[in-house]
Amino acid sequence: MVDLIVRAASKEDFTAIRSLIHTVQINPIGLDWRRFQVAMSPQGILLGCGQIKLHSDGSKELASIAVQESERGKGIARLIITTLIKLEPERPLYLMCRARLNSFYDKFGFKAIRPEDMPPYFKRISRVERLLNSSSRAEDRLVVMRLD
Repeated sequence: MVDLIVRAASKEDFTAIRSLIHTVQINPIGLDWRRFQVAMSPQGILLGCGQIKLHSDGSKELASIAVQESERGKGIARLIITTLIKLEPERPLYLMCRARLNSFYDKFGFKAIRPEDMPPYFKRISRVERLLNSSSRAEDRLVVMRLD
């Protein structure tokens, strides 16, 4: 693993966070720097980030996990996820990911759940995704996972 520092994001990190989220093409809605943890190089370069989102139905989501392409495979996402899980001990904690990432999140204790077991926010997203991506390959379909 590269030398890095994981810390709470500051307002000054927001531009880099938003840029990374757009670069990796994940959901850019609900980005609030105050909820983020960032992985920084010793030189102050953003290597990765992640946040815990609180939804209107009271559910909490591990979200916006992103790592610079050149830094992938070095344990940065694992460190960010572990940090966020420790900082948010209240359970359950949810996440949405492509089905091909199930095994990655299984390592942290997350398990895929059925639509009937989802809070309202995730049911809505799941329903819309099923309609829009019904012809997608199975590994590209959206999965909602829960950590109890």
